[in-house]
Amino acid sequence: MMFFRVLLSIVSLMTSLRGFHVFSCDENCADKPVFTPSRLEVNFGDPTSATCLACQNTCPNNLYGLENDVGNATINGTTISWETDSLTEWDTSPMCYYTDNNDNQCCSTLPITVYQPPKNVSFSFLNHSGSMTAGHLYTLQCNVQEVAPVGNLNVTFYRGQTELGRLQSNNTEKTPVTETFTLVITPRREDDGVEYWCEAKLDLGAGGPQPPPVVES
Repeated sequence: MMFFRVLLSIVSLMTSLRGFHVFSCDENCADKPVFTPSRLEVNFGDPTSATCLACQNTCPNNLYGLENDVGNATINGTTISWETDSLTEWDTSPMCYYTDNNDNQCCSTLPITVYQPPKNVSFSFLNHSGSMTAGHLYTLQCNVQEVAPVGNLNVTFYRGQTELGRLQSNNTEKTPVTETFTLVITPRREDDGVEYWCEAKLDLGAGGPQPPPVVES
């Protein structure tokens, strides 16, 4: 009978945690939940996971948990494990929280960057075909297809192995987009016979894939 009561209490607690929602939360509290790792960069469709220590000291009560719109959370004491077999949401940020004895909520959010390397990169000249004339202006175009997030994309134009310019997008869209980057050049006589081309590099920093994915035209 005692075992049954304990089991019933655990089930009731887990049910209340799953039904509990964060309405107003302080992310600057002193004893805030801690995620490990502190951020994630995940290729679209790949599995991923993280853990959260809800309270670094002692949680004042049992009102703690993790809000997430994808994946599954498992609670073991004050440590919460979150995982998903395939991350297919472009904008998701699990939130770990607890509520103190004064009904104040303290929380931390796990930043997740879901990325997709370019599907294809193509190079062309704007409104021009055939030979070029030295001293005239021409516009190079680099078309990058279905990349995310495009704000982390570096597009570099080359003449042979000489870098001509490096561009970035101001687009803050998180889902895949197709974008065309342009660069105006003035060819020289000594450039006769060289090749113009471009490359697209998705650079997500130290936490992203190393080396960063590169697709050339």
